[in-house]
Amino acid sequence: MATVIVEGSNVVVKMSDVEKFEAVHTDVHVPLSAVRAVRVVDDAWPELRGIRAPGTGIPGVIAVGTRRGSFGKDFAVVHGKDAAVVIDLDGAAYSRLVVTTPDAENVAAAIRGHLMPSFDALPPPS
Repeated sequence: MATVIVEGSNVVVKMSDVEKFEAVHTDVHVPLSAVRAVRVVDDAWPELRGIRAPGTGIPGVIAVGTRRGSFGKDFAVVHGKDAAVVIDLDGAAYSRLVVTTPDAENVAAAIRGHLMPSFDALPPPS
């Protein structure tokens, strides 16, 4: 099963050899600076956009690979009905990462812990 980790200044989707074959892709690396939002969803399937090209897909069972549409490209590693981490991106090769993981809450918290706080969240100067 794929994992999402922070390595240095990148968020990395690490896939098993089987998932790499399914995705027709190697591990995905995106800069932390491109992360705009990280959230957890109970059902990954409604988060998938566009058409799969290339990759592997059986609706409701597996969606692994690049997804393309008018939004650009997303990358998904979705197996079954587990919770998923959804990472919205700006200025990266992908617009969104969707990865199912039984530890979605902890994965999302770990990524959020590496993000710079938003200027909107900072208190005004005294």
